[in-house]
Amino acid sequence: MGAESVWSVDPRTGEPRGGGPVAEVSGPAAVDAAVRAAHAALPALAERARRAALLRAAAERLHAAGPELIAAADAETALGTARLTGELARTVFQLRYFADLVDHAAEPGGFLDVRRDSADPGLTPPRPDLYRVKLPLGVVGVFAASNFPFAFSVPGGDTASALAAGCPVVVKAHPDHPETSERVAAVLREAVREVGLPEGTIGLVHGFEAGPGLVRHPLLAGVGFTGSARGGRALFDVAAARPRPIPFHGELGSVNPVLVTEAALTGTGADPGPGTGTGTGAAEELARGLVGSFTLGMGQFCTKPGLVLVPAGAAGDAFEKAVADAAAQVPAGVLLDARMREAFLDGFARRAGLGDVQTVAPAGSVPTPETPLAVRAGVLSVPAASALRGSHEALLEECFGPATVLVRYADPAEAEAILARLDGCLTATLHTPAADPDAPALLAALARFAGRVLFGGWPTGVAVADAMHHGGPYPASTSAATSVGATSVERWLRPVSFQTVPEALLPR
Repeated sequence: MGAESVWSVDPRTGEPRGGGPVAEVSGPAAVDAAVRAAHAALPALAERARRAALLRAAAERLHAAGPELIAAADAETALGTARLTGELARTVFQLRYFADLVDHAAEPGGFLDVRRDSADPGLTPPRPDLYRVKLPLGVVGVFAASNFPFAFSVPGGDTASALAAGCPVVVKAHPDHPETSERVAAVLREAVREVGLPEGTIGLVHGFEAGPGLVRHPLLAGVGFTGSARGGRALFDVAAARPRPIPFHGELGSVNPVLVTEAALTGTGADPGPGTGTGTGAAEELARGLVGSFTLGMGQFCTKPGLVLVPAGAAGDAFEKAVADAAAQVPAGVLLDARMREAFLDGFARRAGLGDVQTVAPAGSVPTPETPLAVRAGVLSVPAASALRGSHEALLEECFGPATVLVRYADPAEAEAILARLDGCLTATLHTPAADPDAPALLAALARFAGRVLFGGWPTGVAVADAMHHGGPYPASTSAATSVGATSVERWLRPVSFQTVPEALLPR
């Protein structure tokens, strides 16, 4: 019996796209072959100059192939060419960024973290000659995300950082964009051949069972995952249950709370922070910013603000009305697949049906002949005292898609009680004037459960930068590492100290 076929599906209609299957489901033999080919490529990646050359060649080839890749990604995700053009540009920049990091990896402050202690027999106890450096873990398994077919998929940050560390990669393609994954993998393999590295340096597998099979493979040394809490936790447990457990760096999503003070809505207080509206129209400005953020990409960002703490009273009423008005202007759109659409609609309806919950803007299905699976954004509102009930826990959890929950708090104690109930988050945002005497304490409270704390502005969008941290306490992520920025490469390295090894024999 032949292998099962992998089809590309149009998210606008839910129907398979024409042209036939785009790949085959990877059985155990295919997964084993991909991992073994990657493992055989390890020695060739030891040369840092070759790694940097690969990352730059991949960036150039992805940029050159941009139009065809963007067209394929839009056909499979409905994310739109403008959004995907920006995402591909980010991905190309990220590859070049890591190439630059590789160039300087052995310098002070570089990711190899080279340290040297000369021998000193006069110390008690005597100190031997020590040379410490970080070495690559081995083959890394990367799980592509549904919502970022470039930046968190085959050529994304996990792949780029692993290659920078000297680790070959086997990517588990996401079923929502298999054709895009195949096209991108072909481009990356062209770059691999261009710089003279083994073709197994970058592998690609498809199919649900290929995921746990990849994690269980004895030659796999680490995993990078971006996706749902349920799927990530299941694979995390597989990684921990192996005879030899391996690191599993999972980014699992988040509710990303926003705390808005009355001063931010009314314009009282001086010296507002960046992106914090004050004065006349402050509520309207903040409302437009919130709606733009939670509906960006149809609410399918892991950093979407899904919970907004707003003061009760006249200022909160004005803000709520402004949010409703802004949400009504958002065009309907399509989610990444029919399963996510149903989960979004069911999740919103279940939350809307809880006691004391008001529907500020109704989410729902708005089919058209061209997009029968389209939906509109929704907003809910609830008093903080009700949200604190055990029966209302769903309001404090992520609802993937274009929806957010306004929690109306009567006093700071209620706001603090809501924050204390939240699990680990990727981001937390504070909107208040900089002169607010409570701002330092509020920022400290948000930092206790979030990996990135914003003062003003909105959390959607993650900069590729040295100081960026994209992660957070569980369940936002399964480790203390970041999946974005310079230090993400540290996930795929392990420190080794060499003692009294002759200079000529030390690793370079």
